[in-house]
Amino acid sequence: MRTPRETSSKAFEKATRRIQQSFEKADTLNLKTTGSRSVEAWFLGPRAENIEILKELIAEAIDSQAEWRRSYFPKDPCHITEEIKQSPDYQEAITLIKHDYHDLLERLKKSVPFFSMRYQGHMGWDSTIPSVIGYFAGMLYNANNVAFEASTVTTELEIEVGDDLCRMLGYYVPPHQTDEMRAWGHVTCGGTVANIEAIWSARNLKFYPISIKEALLHDQNLVKVAEQIKINAYSATSGTWTEQQLINLDAWQLLNLKVDDILALSTQITNQLVSQGVDESQASTILSAALSKYSVQDLGIQEFSKRYLQGIESPVFFVPGTKHYSFPKAAAVLGMGASHMVDVEVDEHGRMRIEPLEPQPGQDGLKGYNLREDLQYCLNNQIPVYTVVAVIGTTEESAVDPLKQILELREEFSQKGLQFTVHADAAWGGYFATLLRTDADFYLPSPKDTAPPVSPLSAYVEEQFATLGQADSITVDPHKSGYIPYPAGALCYRNSAMRNLVTFVAPYVFHGEAEPTIGIYGIEGSKPGAAPAAVYLSHRIIRPTKDGYGKILGQALFTGDKLYARLLCMAKEEDPFIIVPLTLIPDSIPGSTEAEKIQFIRDRVDGRTNEEIEQDEEAMAALEELGPDLNILIYAFNFKNKNGELNTSLKNANLLNKRYYENLSIDQGDDINNYPMIVSTTDFNAEAYGSYFIEHYKKRLGVTGEPDQPITVIRTVVQNPWTTETAGGSFIDVLEGIIRESILKVIEDIQDEIE
Repeated sequence: MRTPRETSSKAFEKATRRIQQSFEKADTLNLKTTGSRSVEAWFLGPRAENIEILKELIAEAIDSQAEWRRSYFPKDPCHITEEIKQSPDYQEAITLIKHDYHDLLERLKKSVPFFSMRYQGHMGWDSTIPSVIGYFAGMLYNANNVAFEASTVTTELEIEVGDDLCRMLGYYVPPHQTDEMRAWGHVTCGGTVANIEAIWSARNLKFYPISIKEALLHDQNLVKVAEQIKINAYSATSGTWTEQQLINLDAWQLLNLKVDDILALSTQITNQLVSQGVDESQASTILSAALSKYSVQDLGIQEFSKRYLQGIESPVFFVPGTKHYSFPKAAAVLGMGASHMVDVEVDEHGRMRIEPLEPQPGQDGLKGYNLREDLQYCLNNQIPVYTVVAVIGTTEESAVDPLKQILELREEFSQKGLQFTVHADAAWGGYFATLLRTDADFYLPSPKDTAPPVSPLSAYVEEQFATLGQADSITVDPHKSGYIPYPAGALCYRNSAMRNLVTFVAPYVFHGEAEPTIGIYGIEGSKPGAAPAAVYLSHRIIRPTKDGYGKILGQALFTGDKLYARLLCMAKEEDPFIIVPLTLIPDSIPGSTEAEKIQFIRDRVDGRTNEEIEQDEEAMAALEELGPDLNILIYAFNFKNKNGELNTSLKNANLLNKRYYENLSIDQGDDINNYPMIVSTTDFNAEAYGSYFIEHYKKRLGVTGEPDQPITVIRTVVQNPWTTETAGGSFIDVLEGIIRESILKVIEDIQDEIE
């Protein structure tokens, strides 16, 4: 009888032979499949197949730059003459440029291979050709979008990009300039800055009515209109919302007004000033000058709180335990304090928990167990709430928080007098909204060859994306799932007036309303005009609709779901390991037991070509619901002991997964050719995720451990839009071979270390 170790060795030898065959097959794979070929024109390609067209287009950008320079006052003298070019100093400088440039080119070849299907590490992949040439062309002009006079073209491009992103996300932007309420967006260096700005605007919005009241009561220019300023406010006496004079509201009422009503106050005040004979051009100046004496922007949060929030608990904001690190940064930078950011536990899917697992007795503090009970605690104890953050595509688990339920909960608590903004952190997931958009959403005629994406969103995820337009602000990163070069993040507001809460106008960079401007809003000052140029051109060619980006992301979802199916199915009974994806098998998959469901997936999804799946309605319906909410796969291994039983030690399982990651992650200076696949890793801990999530996943892994011991998992990001099933075979077979070889090797290596 063979021991488990002998079994493992045999399996390792068998896997090695299979891996070699897979590598040989991979060398001959071609993407000769049916379907649209436009996606192949949008990227340089994993083997630089489109290099000639990219060279041609880059050369055109350089030629255009030269033509532009020569045409500007063409009679001006040349400075760099042929005589200068022949001088020893000039020649030496050129030689040095070439030498160090070639050295840089060689060093850069040690970068991670984002372009390859073997790269599944972080959220980075190949950039679209339109975005690369757009960035390159814009870079040559070196525009600074801090002010219009430093970016006469790229400021206009950023405004157009902002409108495009707003429409993509579901916000209303009219086709022509009107006075109606509209959305507004701008480009940032990334999602971190966008999220900090979103919290900044939510904080300022929360305190703005208090500043308005103080200005109306005490500024001599506003006292005469104070009694005319009215707003809908909640009355605890009647339990209803009624129109009331703003100056008669108490602090709790002022801290719980509705977003659009707050943002309309400045217009109401300036209109009242004009009606009393104040010149229209002076009315807003008078209001701004008055507010500067009372706003949190000018006083600072400590002084503001001391003056106006006596007897009021410090406000808080809520995030899921899966939140991005930008939110504690925001709390610290804005003076709120990270202790006033409350982590809400997540469910077994990694999504923010809205409802309690079971009815609980009275709560004695903000516990973060679920959003409903925490909001009720805030209402009961008069703790103001800045905002609730819903993550639309977490960067670790790819989970989409239940935005629809969060918005419904806001409406429910609004009827009790508790108001707050809702911010959607869609830095990763925002572009997946393109799977729901058509050219009609952008006031454009649809192309004749319109076709649905290969893999639509699941019913749950689609429901959340359908409500994105109701969030007050949304972060989205074109440089993530928009396939745009860094840096290109963005923040969009449902109500464009919200941008005015986060602006300091610097006179030397802004001349007035006659010039369009972007740079006065938000955190950043100087920023490259090349970034909006990249987004602009990519959006022009690859529309942010189901016929453009929807094709790219639909195929990435399809590939991610196929890989998820393989992870479910690849470990056989005789293997010395198991694989446990974080994502649960949906109830909708045919079968009464998990084994039956996996067998269905093995027969109808994993074991078939893309074309066979697409022609099978039941298989396609299953594929839509399979896999993570978006396209990041989280999984962990566990191994079998020498007696054939599953390891029960979390510590040993963590060791296994850490070593597996180390074998498939690049160390500084390493040759990328030594790594057949690249993944990343993360840890789950109970402090952020909650004990229910941790214990649920530990049970599925078959391990036990201390409650505060984290779980080490593997993260695989699938962004490539290439069809995995080819005329020469499946590239997923190649990936499986690498996974199998790596995990078997690690099991052999750690035998002497496990406890």
